[in-house]
Amino acid sequence: MELKQYPDLNATDIVSPMPHLSGGWPLLGHLRAFQQDPVALLIQGVVEHGDLYQFKLGPKRFALFSGPTAHDAYFGATDDQLDPKSVYRFTVPIFGRGVAYDVAPELMTEQLGFLFPALRQSNMARFASIMFDEASRFADRMGSEGELDLPVAMNQLTVNIASRCLLGEEARREVDVGFAAAYHELQNGINTIGFFFPRLPIPSHRRRDQAREKVVEIFGRIMAERRATGMEFEDFMGALMVARYKSGRPLTDDEISGILLTALFAGQHTSAVLSTWMGLELARASSYLERIRAEIRDVYAAEDSMTLETLNQQQLIENAVRESERLHPPLILLIRKVVRSLTYRGHVIPKGVLAMVSPAVSHRLEKIFPAPELFDPDRFAEPRNEDKQHQYALVGFGGGKHRCMGKNFAIMQIKALWTVLLDRFDFSVPTTFPAPNYGSWVTGPREPCRVGYKIREEASVFR
Repeated sequence: MELKQYPDLNATDIVSPMPHLSGGWPLLGHLRAFQQDPVALLIQGVVEHGDLYQFKLGPKRFALFSGPTAHDAYFGATDDQLDPKSVYRFTVPIFGRGVAYDVAPELMTEQLGFLFPALRQSNMARFASIMFDEASRFADRMGSEGELDLPVAMNQLTVNIASRCLLGEEARREVDVGFAAAYHELQNGINTIGFFFPRLPIPSHRRRDQAREKVVEIFGRIMAERRATGMEFEDFMGALMVARYKSGRPLTDDEISGILLTALFAGQHTSAVLSTWMGLELARASSYLERIRAEIRDVYAAEDSMTLETLNQQQLIENAVRESERLHPPLILLIRKVVRSLTYRGHVIPKGVLAMVSPAVSHRLEKIFPAPELFDPDRFAEPRNEDKQHQYALVGFGGGKHRCMGKNFAIMQIKALWTVLLDRFDFSVPTTFPAPNYGSWVTGPREPCRVGYKIREEASVFR
């Protein structure tokens, strides 16, 4: 191999090209098989070639890094080598210009850094009571028995929680009068077609653009009302309204709206999907479910409401969240573009290739997670601690500098809402467990996904 093929590498770096995934079609590559079941296809490549190989989807070349050692190389690379911005520009019509993946990485880091004060411990304690209140209200509306389309229900509940916690009481009041519908259309803008052709003038994209205008109008009205009062608020919107860039410039309302949407998508959309999968898994894991309920009774024996401290004591349900993240990561692919060629274990990954990690694949590596297809939350408990074998064994929330900043909020939210629902109701799932919907960027179960519920004979610990 000649150095001139990779002018941005030293001759000593180049040993051999990446191995190729077998099969594929002329021009299409592995696109057909990927569309049918991407996880099965990618696992096939791991079986054939180990922790690094390449394949094609149409004209685009991809490289899959799988397993802890490969994750070290992937998440440890700098943005000028593996660039997420080049991949996630399809989000620009949703989040807007001048924020997130429409700006340089260092500016995006500065923008998201404005939100950290709103996630401090005192606010997390306040969020716990909000989560409990919203989940309890939702449960009250369910009545004594019935049926839920679980993805729809979890999306509604997490929108209610996230809007109130992260955006404020005013935004929560808007949920039922326009915000929820507009936000749902924005969610629909995250799809496979939009990934490749984000500006394609199709009906879903037109609805997406109209929905963004509606959300920005709502946010702008709330900000104007807040400025008129002269009060400061401790939520995300309040933090951004008083923030200043290093240059001293305040954020524009459109920048604030875009950053809020970025944070809301990160903290709500994936949480809704993960909540759905967890409910489905627990409904068919009766013995573990009863252990969770026993823990709820123990933790709340002397409490009449939920707090951050009580949630932190609920380790069994937290392990169930993490096991749901392992088996059903909402984002099955994390992708970055190689902008400067790199090597891994003697193989070169050339400039222009799309490098990816697949949590759905890496979480099924039997050498890390024995019996990987089994829902087994105890794998995260002492003495097994399977996720602690390596810092990147569990990567459902990403890794490295781009790890999801709202991870703790998401886990806390899922624990809170299912604590309330499982305490009050028994759930039944379809005989055939739902298959993943790989047509969506965030991978939930295929819809409709209906579950039955009935109020439990045993009295709720919260009443």
